[in-house]
Amino acid sequence: MTHTDPLAELTAEYLNEVTSRVQKLAAQAQAGAFDAAIDLMADAIEQGGVVQAFGTGHSEAFAMEIAGRAGGLIPTNKIALRDVVLRGSRDVGILTGSELERSPAVVDELFDVSTIGEHDVFIIASNSGVNGSILGLALLAKQHGHKLIAVTSMEHTSRVEPKHPSGKRLHEVADVVLDNLAPFGDATLELGDGVPVGAVSSITAAFIAQLLTIGTAERLARGGKTPPLYISANIPGGDEHNKQLEDLYRGKIRRSA
Repeated sequence: MTHTDPLAELTAEYLNEVTSRVQKLAAQAQAGAFDAAIDLMADAIEQGGVVQAFGTGHSEAFAMEIAGRAGGLIPTNKIALRDVVLRGSRDVGILTGSELERSPAVVDELFDVSTIGEHDVFIIASNSGVNGSILGLALLAKQHGHKLIAVTSMEHTSRVEPKHPSGKRLHEVADVVLDNLAPFGDATLELGDGVPVGAVSSITAAFIAQLLTIGTAERLARGGKTPPLYISANIPGGDEHNKQLEDLYRGKIRRSA
């Protein structure tokens, strides 16, 4: 009698859940579904602007994938809720729990303490697309005339109620919307009795971030410009290369631990 290893089965199922979504995103990109977002990012950089990336909770990983990493674009910033403590007037106690993520009250100060130029484009990731800080910053960016790219789960956001006073969801205020293809609740597997496991939104969002970076770099190169890209600081000459290019965007970008 052959005994099936439950973990091996779950691993195979999860691999299929991830790869099927990544393959679908790749097919969408090849069919031009990401072109509008890439155009906005490349246009911002060509005009001397930067890409402002924002996400809360696990979606902060998306912003980290966009801004300040090897192989990534140098004219990028990662906006984080903690900036209102590090650079603003808020007490560190405000960072406890998830209240800050869900409240729109902090976004005016967050916008004010961020380094934002008139030609910058915003890209905001939120699996649910309904939390107050996400919608608050998205609406504020639009009010200041910035283009906005949203990365969200269309399946999830359509099944939950908005938490912002506007009653809007992130995809409803964005100029371009990219679906991260995560299911409702994010998890893709069940362990029995309805216990969910195996979230995918961070993986698909990271893949989207890289496709956008690659596409923007290719678009700039095709236009005759050298894409301003980081190389790893952990290879010879990395620090020197990166600092030289970062100096071109002095006052426009921030890098912190």
